[in-house]
Amino acid sequence: MAKEAMIPRANRTTVNAEFEAVDAHLSEYVVNVSRTGALIRSKDPLPVGTRVNLRFSILLDEIEIVEGVAEVVRIETAPPGMGVVFRRLSESSARLLERLEQSGGTSR
Repeated sequence: MAKEAMIPRANRTTVNAEFEAVDAHLSEYVVNVSRTGALIRSKDPLPVGTRVNLRFSILLDEIEIVEGVAEVVRIETAPPGMGVVFRRLSESSARLLERLEQSGGTSR
């Protein structure tokens, strides 16, 4: 089986910072995102190699939805979570992440 090409990490944008105040009540939420992947805060991270269907929101001028398929590529312990790389994104999600990166990563 051919190994998938390594994708260099792109600039990350912190998102959903408002969730930190209610972290004890949430099981999972996206902490930062780039055009290539995201860090998901999770009390029970999935194993590396797991493919997941993602759907999450980002607050820009309006609430925007990102959806697609990602693969867990690393586990974080402090704080607990998992890094995922996007394997497939909807066309609108890919455009949104490009726009976010070009804006210098300004999310509310």
